[in-house]
This record gives sequence, structure tokens and C-alpha cells, in this order.
Amino acid sequence: MAETSTPSRPFRWHIVVFLAPAVLVYTLVMILPLFGTLQLSLFRTVENAQSFVGLDNFRTLFGDPRWAATFWNALWNNTWFFIIHMLVQNPIGVVLAALLSSPRLRFSAFYRTAIFIPTILSFVIVGFAWKLILSPLWGVAPNLMDLVGLKSLFTPWLGKEEYALTTLGLISVWQFVGIPMMLIYAALLSIPDEVIEAAEMDGITGMSQFWKIKLPLILPSIGIISILTFVGNFNAFDLIYSAQGALAGPNYATDILGTFLYRTFFGFQLQVGDRNMGAAIASMMFFIILAGVCLYLFTIQTRLRRYQY
Repeated sequence: MAETSTPSRPFRWHIVVFLAPAVLVYTLVMILPLFGTLQLSLFRTVENAQSFVGLDNFRTLFGDPRWAATFWNALWNNTWFFIIHMLVQNPIGVVLAALLSSPRLRFSAFYRTAIFIPTILSFVIVGFAWKLILSPLWGVAPNLMDLVGLKSLFTPWLGKEEYALTTLGLISVWQFVGIPMMLIYAALLSIPDEVIEAAEMDGITGMSQFWKIKLPLILPSIGIISILTFVGNFNAFDLIYSAQGALAGPNYATDILGTFLYRTFFGFQLQVGDRNMGAAIASMMFFIILAGVCLYLFTIQTRLRRYQY
């Protein structure tokens, strides 16, 4: 009896055609610059020529007091900037999404639009506008606080080392709280009606329904928002630069890895730019973000999958 051979599946060339432009653009814009940066961090300019020095630039970054103090200060500021968003922005986004997803709330579309509008504003506009608002000389904040009898609590928050970074973090929260709100809102709407109806038949309603039924089901979405917050905050630069300048004042109190990289790579005022040390700082930013993403993908995400329905 002759064996019947199964016909081979034809190669799907249309997949290659559709993916090729995206892969080409991603390679040119992301992959090649990334490897170029990593390569540049392994060299140093000696007598107007690039000389291979291996990891010496990283040893200088961590071991030289002139570089290490600034790097660790910027890294801590970046970490605090991220913590503010995790502890303030994301919980507020979840609460807003829970409120706006209620069918009893009127004008919910208007509220969603009003909260989301700041996210489309330019960093430069937001930074400059809030700098004017909080100015002790011509800002409106002192007068507004005076109207409610709280002018005694006003202080130049952007001008004091102990308040400046937290103030900028809260400004960033105001601008971007609409993103976690919309993502969580979409996740809440995707919960099947059968699950909600079953919970109501068991007498689980109101806030109890949110904590016991809805929240466990949207934990994967909250995890995605958390890792996006991590990546976004460790890539931050625009708001700090537009509000506080490249020196990230006062006294480098708002200096983060992005502004530290900018001053090092391009130079600023009397500081001469050093592209090799700048590439080393950029490489460290990449490794920090990569470590955080890997930690999420291989530990946290695997645990959150059990909550998916």
C-alpha cells in the first residue's frame, strides 16, 4: 500500500512583506543605535583618537568620586521619581477607573476626557506652566492659597532641595494619571458580564465586589502599567529639563540619569562633552531598565497569570 504524503504548507510570504518595514525601522532606530552606544562606552578619546579601554569608563563612573557621587545621586533621584508614580499615580488611576466604570455615574465621558487631556500636552508646556504657577513672585499659587486661608503654607517648592523633586514628581503624576486610568478602565470593561452577575447573585456588590472580584482580574493590567511606569520614569528627561534646566537645580536636587547623561554627552556651560562617558551612562540606564523588565517578565508576570480568566 502506497504511503500518502501530506502536502507541505506553502511559505506565507505576505507575513514577511508586512513585517519587513516595521523590522527595518526598528532596527535602524533602536537596535543599531543601541549597539553603537554600547560600543562607544568601551572606548575613550586619547590624543584625538578613539582607543579601546574595555570597562574602564564604567570603573570611572563607579569608582571616581567626581563621577560616582553624581551618578548615585541621579540614580536615587530616578528611583524616588519612580516611587512617587507607583505610590501616587497608579493607585489614583485605579480609583478613577473604578469610579468612571460605574454605570450610575453621569458625564463619565466628560470626566475621562478632562483627566486624559494633560497627557497629550508637551513636556515643555507643562514644565514652564507649572514653573509659572508655583513662582513666589508672579505665580497664581500664592493668591489661590490665600483665598482659602492657606497662604502661610506656601513655599517655593521648586526652589528648595527637599521639595523640588517631589513637586516635579507630583506634576508628572498630574500629567500622566490619565494613562493608567484609561488602561484600567478598559480592563474593567473587558470583565465578562457573567462574572459580575454571578457575584451579584452571591450578594457581592459595591466596593466588596471591586476588591474580591474585579481587582484580582485586572492585576495583569496593573502589572503592565507598573512596568510601563518603570521604563518611562527611568527614561525621564523632558519635564526636569524644561522646569529646572540642564543643571537640575537647586544644587542637583532634581538631577536624574537623563539630565546627567545630557550634561555629560553634550556638555553644558564650562563642562566639555564626553561622548564615551555619556555612552557609559546611557548603557547603565539600558541595563537598569533591562533588569527591571526581566524581573517583571520572569517573576511577577508568571505569578499574575493565575488571576487571568
